[in-house]
Amino acid sequence: MSKRRKRKKADNHIDESWLLPYSDLMTLLLALFIVLFASSSVDEVKLKQMSAVFSEIFDSGQGVMDNAAPTPVPIPKDSVGSKDENTSYIEDQKSLFEIQDRVDEYIAVNELENQFETKMTDEGLMVTIRDSILFSPGMAEIKPAYIGIADEIAELLVFDPPRQIVITGHTDNVPIGNAQFQSNWELSVMRAVTFLKSIVRNEEINPLLFSAKGYGEFQPIESNETPEGRSKNRRVEVLIQPLVLKDGTAFE
Repeated sequence: MSKRRKRKKADNHIDESWLLPYSDLMTLLLALFIVLFASSSVDEVKLKQMSAVFSEIFDSGQGVMDNAAPTPVPIPKDSVGSKDENTSYIEDQKSLFEIQDRVDEYIAVNELENQFETKMTDEGLMVTIRDSILFSPGMAEIKPAYIGIADEIAELLVFDPPRQIVITGHTDNVPIGNAQFQSNWELSVMRAVTFLKSIVRNEEINPLLFSAKGYGEFQPIESNETPEGRSKNRRVEVLIQPLVLKDGTAFE
């Protein structure tokens, strides 16, 4: 009787040999998950927490990632450079706004709101001066009464570090044909050059950073159909250029 019972018991026994490869597979999957997690995260606190959880799972008494440094995630050099370049651009723009504040203060103190205007543009800080405060009609010589204003503007254009400055002359569309100038182009260029020469008399200014050009009547800001519009179109513009462009490169 005893032999029959033993044989019956052995026949009812379930084969559990499949559990071994199954447990190995689960271990490999868990190890793969750990590697993927470590590769995608550099949070040391989270890594230690996960290590503690895995230690409990394996019940080995030692964390899977004990004494192991987290896998560093490489930071592209372009990303670092972009951050630095963006910071430089923002700082430069802040400096330009401070220059604008100083020029606006000068305008307010001297009650020149009708002759001067400042505006931030994509190209830099633009200071616009009506020609009536500098020149007589059809002339390119600064009025003696306003030479002092030109000298004061020169002081406002002393920067550290120095900036490149472009002075541009503009006219209305009324034809000119006097003995000195045969076109508005010539008049606009000579007014820009004359104003430039008055600015660079200041010994603190480097003439190499200045340039002049003229557009004549071809870049109006108002309609030439009215006296008021023509008055606004006759102007000299002083463009104070940035040191750093928006893409982070240095202005050349």
